[in-house]
This record gives sequence, structure tokens and C-alpha cells, in this order.
Amino acid sequence: MAYNLLKGKKGIIFGALDEKSIAWKVAERAFEEGAVFTLSNTPTALRFGEINELAEKCNATVIPADATNLDDLTRVFTESMAVLGGKVDFILHSIGMSLNVRKKRVYNDLDYNYLNKTLDISSISFHKMLQVAFKLDAINSWGSVVALSYIAAQRTLYGYNDMADAKALLESIARSFGYIYGRERKIRINTISQSPTLTTAGSGVKGVGSLMDFTDRMSPLGNADADECADYCVTMFSDLTKKVTMQNLFHDGGFSSMGMSLKAMNIYDKNLEKKMQLD
Repeated sequence: MAYNLLKGKKGIIFGALDEKSIAWKVAERAFEEGAVFTLSNTPTALRFGEINELAEKCNATVIPADATNLDDLTRVFTESMAVLGGKVDFILHSIGMSLNVRKKRVYNDLDYNYLNKTLDISSISFHKMLQVAFKLDAINSWGSVVALSYIAAQRTLYGYNDMADAKALLESIARSFGYIYGRERKIRINTISQSPTLTTAGSGVKGVGSLMDFTDRMSPLGNADADECADYCVTMFSDLTKKVTMQNLFHDGGFSSMGMSLKAMNIYDKNLEKKMQLD
């Protein structure tokens, strides 16, 4: 059901790859709510993804760009404003990648060249994006910028590796730039800390199935899926959240506030009983 929450609003969505990606779902929901926008991802991602299908569905222009490259970002914002007929009202940063994770390098044996790439792609790209947009004055007053994060920025989760450092930096950038953007432009900058979600990228993380089962049992409301995250992003883009800024907003069914749930304790007790019987 649509509410016209984004009627008349313009935006840029970075990171849509295929129908499993959160950015893809956000684009679909933003379109349903009346927004017009451009889509951007790396040329490599565009070759392997299905973004042209999404663009056709949402009547959006695709602008290939490396989000770590300042010239590319400048082109994305400049072309977006030309295509959309003015400044944008919302931006989604849904970008993340770790070569250390892909190459199975554990946290106490990182390749530092890979780490630098992890930070540049997954978080410093957000700073570059915001800096370029600021210099171009590309966002309307009361606009909204959202980046997708994860609870590993605050808590250690097995296997998340150097992406945890990247997400911590991402959230810090949102706070620091949120102050500047709010003070000088009345624009809000936030991160959304999403439940583990079975995206194309997420499915490659070791043990993601077990992790999702665990968080679902721990969360009073269960895991939030990609469609529900899209709903939340649309709300953050809308005028209903005009005074929310510099926040890391947990969208995880309550997982972030839990210590132990009944469901998780029951599983633990059953396994403990089996272990004691074997002993």
C-alpha cells in the first residue's frame, strides 16, 4: 500500500545490484511512494547485476560510477541534478565489500591492502559522497541521507571481520557530517543498522544461515527483512522524520537490546543436555 510519502521528491540510490539487494527494494518502494531518482553502481556490478531491469521498472536513469572516485561521484551528482531537474531530496548509500572476508583472511591476519580497500569502499566512500554533495550544494534543505550499517559496529560478531571496523567508521562519518549538514543546510544524515539479511553479498558470509537463525530467535519481533528495511528507509527519506539526524537507528526486531531470549535459551538447554549425556 502506497501513501505518497515521497511524492515530488528526487533522489540517488547507490548500490542496487539485483532483486535480493536492499537498495533494489528501496528503489521499488521509493518509486511506489512517488519519488523519481537515479541509480548508481560500479561498472563491474552493473555487468553482473540486473540494474537495467530495475531502471526500466522505476523509470530511472543508471549512472555507472566508482563510489571511491571523486570524479565519478561528481559526475553522478551533476548528471543526476540534470536528469532530475534540480537538487536531490534523498540519497541511499548501500555499499560494502571486504576482500579479507572474500579471501578468508581472519581478523588477526588481515591483509592491510585489503583492509584499506574495505574501508575505502564501505565507509570512506560515504564521506566522499557527502563531501562532493556538500561542495556541489546538491541536496535540498530538509533532505535526507541514509547509509546502511550493522550491529557489528558496536559488538563483535564472529566472521564479520574488518567490515565491523568499516561500519563503525561509517556511523562516525554520519554523526560528524550530520552536525555540519544540519547546522549549515538543514539536511539530516543517519545510518540504519539492519538485521542480517540474505542479500547476494550477504549470502557469501561464512555461517550467515546460522547467524540469521540465531538473531531471529533472539529478536522479540524476529529479523527485519529487505522489504521491511525499504519501508524504513522510505520513512527516513520522507518529511515525517525531519528532525531525526546523526542517529544510528536499529532496525533489527529488537535484537540490539537483547541479552538472551527464551527461544535461544531453549536451544542452548537442549544442546547442553545432549552434551552432558555424551559426557
